[in-house]
Amino acid sequence: MPTTAKKTAAKTPAAKTKAKTTPDAVQLLTADHKEVKKLFKDYEKLVKADSSEEEKQALAEHICLLLTVHAKIEEEIFYPAAREATKAEDILDEAVVEHASAKDLIAQIQDMEPSEDLYDAKVTVLGEYIDHHATEEEEELFPKVKRAHLDLHQLGDALASRKEELMSELGAEVAA
Repeated sequence: MPTTAKKTAAKTPAAKTKAKTTPDAVQLLTADHKEVKKLFKDYEKLVKADSSEEEKQALAEHICLLLTVHAKIEEEIFYPAAREATKAEDILDEAVVEHASAKDLIAQIQDMEPSEDLYDAKVTVLGEYIDHHATEEEEELFPKVKRAHLDLHQLGDALASRKEELMSELGAEVAA
């Protein structure tokens, strides 16, 4: 039995190092969800505080940018891998439709000025869409993906790399 403990102990530091250096796809996407949820709460606080239009617009534009990049990496990399590895067709089909609705609202928000009627309402509804979408992914899709035989670290690397590339193209910085 001591031999097994040594083998486990020997594997643990390497596994921990790999986990720290290689992002897990599910963890990366979940972190994106949490970040955006917080930003929507921050936006709500700006509205309640009757903050300036410039502050609201800057935050709304940042939210829209993050969501655009997030949707793109999911659609280009994560969803195809999940589709191939799971039998979650219905969930993935719904996710694609939800992305289309979110993209439509994002385009509307980006084409508006914060002084226009419904600007705050559209940002709020976008937040509600995203909250629903993220909850479905986290509760339904991600568990199926975790059970599938996917290399989530390799997938996470691909997502992180593409995210960094897109953020750079759009002139934004990727949070560390």
